[in-house]
Amino acid sequence: MTVFSVVVYTMLGVGAVLAVVRLMLGPSLLDRVVATDTVLVIITAGLALYAALERDPTIVPVLVVVSLLAFVGSIAVARYIGGMLLRSSHDDSEETGLGPAGAERNAPLRGEDVT
Repeated sequence: MTVFSVVVYTMLGVGAVLAVVRLMLGPSLLDRVVATDTVLVIITAGLALYAALERDPTIVPVLVVVSLLAFVGSIAVARYIGGMLLRSSHDDSEETGLGPAGAERNAPLRGEDVT
């Protein structure tokens, strides 16, 4: 191993440890999601570094799988959290009786017959 590989692997290891600490201590769900995504990116970078230094092309499918896992996982959590936010905004508007524009729901539309 060269000095370069030792330095880069050490930096990746320190980054992974810090991301795992954030994953364990993160006060919110979004902190944990970002930390998980960071760990997966660090794993991908470590595998890519290994493949480049050892000139081993058999690692490339593993890189693709880990990258897709990180991407699909982030999208799935973002959609889940977005759905939670939409549901909570609908609940708030139902409680107040106001629609999205702040107008009452049962108020007649412009030009509509009131009778």
